[in-house]
Amino acid sequence: MDFTEEQIERYSRHIILPEVGGVGQAKIREASCFIVGAGGLGAPAAMYLAAAGIGRLGIVDDDEVDLSNLQRQIIHHTRDVGVHKADSAKAKINAMNPDVEVVTYHERLMAANARDLVAGYDYILDGTDNFATKFLVNDLAVLTGKPMVHGGILRFSGQVMVVMPGETACYRCVFREAPPDGVVPSCQEAGVLGVLAGVIGTIQATEVLKLILGVGESLKNRLLTYDALETDFREVKLKRQANCPVCGDNPSITELVDGEQRACAL
Repeated sequence: MDFTEEQIERYSRHIILPEVGGVGQAKIREASCFIVGAGGLGAPAAMYLAAAGIGRLGIVDDDEVDLSNLQRQIIHHTRDVGVHKADSAKAKINAMNPDVEVVTYHERLMAANARDLVAGYDYILDGTDNFATKFLVNDLAVLTGKPMVHGGILRFSGQVMVVMPGETACYRCVFREAPPDGVVPSCQEAGVLGVLAGVIGTIQATEVLKLILGVGESLKNRLLTYDALETDFREVKLKRQANCPVCGDNPSITELVDGEQRACAL
């Protein structure tokens, strides 16, 4: 395991957990996660995965920090307005935990670059804010066989699910295709409770760590929803659909495609 005395102290609260221990902490150190989006969901997820001592984080985002982001995207500070989000995120992670390798990508995840970007990463975390990219991330996970943790938020509601390609239901099994334009409002139109991003993003990070450690019951074949107004968590049982266009028995989606992007959708 070869941890330094400083690392043993840093991760001591993990190491004393029977479910983690030194062996588990070594698994975390050896793991990598590709985070799509350094926004509301990606911010807390990246911070907690880094704090946990994950070995490598890939962060892709083509946007710059805007003042309106700061209400929920806690990895960014006021002085970061105008800075690339991926760079801003990397700076905070490096300051908090220099053990973690952070690789940044100043580009939008698209069909043409997606496979190359995720190559070499163990897990994918969906921190996106639009339906088109969520479907792309799902299809990417299924077609590359990489586990993916989905998250989404809007107004006072959020949701999380885990996709294990070839084993569980995928995002398209539940949401077959994006709704028509104008049916679901964007965050700019409908708003979002800032702290909700922390709740959902942190659950996503939890699910990644559980997958790395092989402990507990993950959100496989389960969609967890959270209503912040009612403080109500609900669970919907899922099942892989034989007629799913990407993970079904006779898939019609065998290549990645781009779709129209609409911001801040579940």
